Amino acid sequence: MPYARCHFLTLARYIIMKNVKIAIVHDWLTGMRGGEKCLEVFCEIFPDADIFTLIHKKGSVSPVIERMNITTSFLQKIPGIFKHYRYFLTLFPRAVRSFDLIGYDLILSSSHAVAKGARIPKNALHICYCYTPMRYAWQLFDEYFSSENKIKQIVIRFFMEWLKKWDLASNKRVDYFIAISDNVRARIKKYYKREADVIFPPVDVLAGASQYAESAVRGYYLVVSALVPYKRIDLAVSVFNESGKALKIVGAGTELVKLRKIALGNIEFLGWVSDSEIGKYYAGAEALIFPGEEDFGIVPVEAQAFGKPVIAYKKGGVLETVTGLDEAKALGNAPTGVFFAEQTVESLNSAINKFEANKHLFIPENIRGSVRKFNRDRFKREIEQYISIKTNDQRLTTND
Repeated sequence: MPYARCHFLTLARYIIMKNVKIAIVHDWLTGMRGGEKCLEVFCEIFPDADIFTLIHKKGSVSPVIERMNITTSFLQKIPGIFKHYRYFLTLFPRAVRSFDLIGYDLILSSSHAVAKGARIPKNALHICYCYTPMRYAWQLFDEYFSSENKIKQIVIRFFMEWLKKWDLASNKRVDYFIAISDNVRARIKKYYKREADVIFPPVDVLAGASQYAESAVRGYYLVVSALVPYKRIDLAVSVFNESGKALKIVGAGTELVKLRKIALGNIEFLGWVSDSEIGKYYAGAEALIFPGEEDFGIVPVEAQAFGKPVIAYKKGGVLETVTGLDEAKALGNAPTGVFFAEQTVESLNSAINKFEANKHLFIPENIRGSVRKFNRDRFKREIEQYISIKTNDQRLTTND
């Protein structure tokens, strides 16, 4: 194993010994998305740990995270950083390397960008919970930067080649990778040439979802997403512009202004809503529309926890959480959604029509049952067990 380090502490000893130091390195804290929901559980497991993050917009994450001891980088002091932090991508590697982690016994990086590239002390164990290798560097350059002019694209491509080299070097500082899905595990193998174990992220499967059933307004389709280019919410807007069916969009992001301009009156933008509010929107929806490719996709699991089918682009992590109508027929299983093969108006519209023609096959209880395995307690238990095993393995290897 590359970069193996001495580590003599089991998880049980951490819980007992208050002088054991654990650092959690997270890319940035600007809102509660999927990565922050994982981070929240890490904070519950390690309440005395310290968090290191590039920037922290106070009040933007859950109380569980906010009450931790949080250290930010020099980027925090830049005026307007929370609105424009993506423009400082060239400084991210330097910023994450600036953290002083000397004296920590376990480094747990929570990374989709640069967190795993932190400077690791000689005697510490580094475990990375990886949401994906950097999307904009390895996969989605066009989706992120196609709107830039040609000169900017040339400059950005030049930098991305440098960033790839840095990213390849930084992954060698990781002792163990945990991927959020088989989809991401395959990417880690492809880009980093490293093996990874898979622990699915925590999802609130909402056993009490029935509380929303009576009060929910019905008769609409639902999108729950950050409004950024690679999510392809523009595709959903185009389809519902054409069909005239009701669509509610929960989320915010850089694409909001653009999407509002092209959307017709049957499409409603709700912004981000609280956990208590999102329940009523899931409960009232005919189905969730999921038009982008995701690393795992927590939102489709949440929708299914409410017994709602998912109409999704047939690629990425959703293949691990949704059973498509055609696939269910072939396997003799209960369907939990409908896939579409191409990110086009015609393909998505055809999938919606297929769903509406087969609504009677989507049984809410079957759909809910299919996602119970993704619950939060399971995630916490598997993470605790994983860290305990790996720290013991490290101890035994060193003693040998």
